[in-house]
Amino acid sequence: MAGDKPISPFWSPGRHLDRRPFLQARGAITGSLRGFFAEQGFVEVETSILQVSPGNETHLHAPRTEIMRPDGSRASRYLRTSPEFACKKLLAAGETRIFELARVFRDRERGDLHLPEFTMLEWYRAGASYDAIMADCVVVIARAAQATGIGTFSFRGRTADPFAEPELLTVAGAFERFAGIDLLSTIRDGEGNRAALAEAASSKVRVAGDDTWSDIFSKVLVEHVEPHLGHGRLTVLFEYPSPEAALARVKAGDPRVAERFEVYACGVELANGFGELTDARELRKRFTESMTEKQRRYGEAYPLDEDFLAAVAAMPEASGVALGLDRLVMLASGASRIDQVVWTPPANEASFET
Repeated sequence: MAGDKPISPFWSPGRHLDRRPFLQARGAITGSLRGFFAEQGFVEVETSILQVSPGNETHLHAPRTEIMRPDGSRASRYLRTSPEFACKKLLAAGETRIFELARVFRDRERGDLHLPEFTMLEWYRAGASYDAIMADCVVVIARAAQATGIGTFSFRGRTADPFAEPELLTVAGAFERFAGIDLLSTIRDGEGNRAALAEAASSKVRVAGDDTWSDIFSKVLVEHVEPHLGHGRLTVLFEYPSPEAALARVKAGDPRVAERFEVYACGVELANGFGELTDARELRKRFTESMTEKQRRYGEAYPLDEDFLAAVAAMPEASGVALGLDRLVMLASGASRIDQVVWTPPANEASFET
């Protein structure tokens, strides 16, 4: 753009010197978090990046590659969007507390908060409720802040105290408070009523003719709810509506909501966790529906990992969460962009500053 000027590559000594304090903070944070998990009796695992399926969510996109077998035949593989499938296979194998600092990959993502390759901190507790994982998240975020000595997170004019008692807010409560929408009235038998939500949201967001219930939900969430989350302190947004359950189980006694939560600071989503669904039949149904929608929208769909579905049927009750380590380091180090806190930012991309 006019007025932009190219800047030197990340490996130039001057630019690296500017970034080095953030990278040192990254090392302090990862060391501290490994200490926390060791104290809690977790085992650190390393799972495979190449997967038969990278995940089966409609809007997640994975780089695709090909492997050549010794006999010369070829097979498609994907770079994982999460270590989730592999970690749950380890739960089925008998592990009870595991964590991983995993390199993961997402196509169609790049910005101040997004990289096509990034680090996800993911952990699981067998036999634990998702409340326990929520509590873990609060401690992990505070430990990161302690490691750098920062007192307050700050991003785009918003601040949050990582040591304060977090705000606990249901998704339905957030929609009522920030958008004036009775979200749960648009859900019946675990399904979203598209017409009902479209009517309720029509004055809040632009509703396109081909928008699904989930599309409308996402628009309201992004435009009217997320900007208010994590101000002054962390916000734990929980009890996601069942149409947005992903891999979470539905809450006992209320099929309108699922045991899913997200954690925000300064309007930035840091973590996404579940009381894990262990019903393989239900999971297959969700995956199949998601891939049908992905094919409709994007002209592609990922295969189902049959080995994963078999493992889910054998795994114990568990809860787990994925936390964006780079985003956490960004907030805890005072950086303004995610590429400042990774040792080697994406290669061969034009870099500019205004």
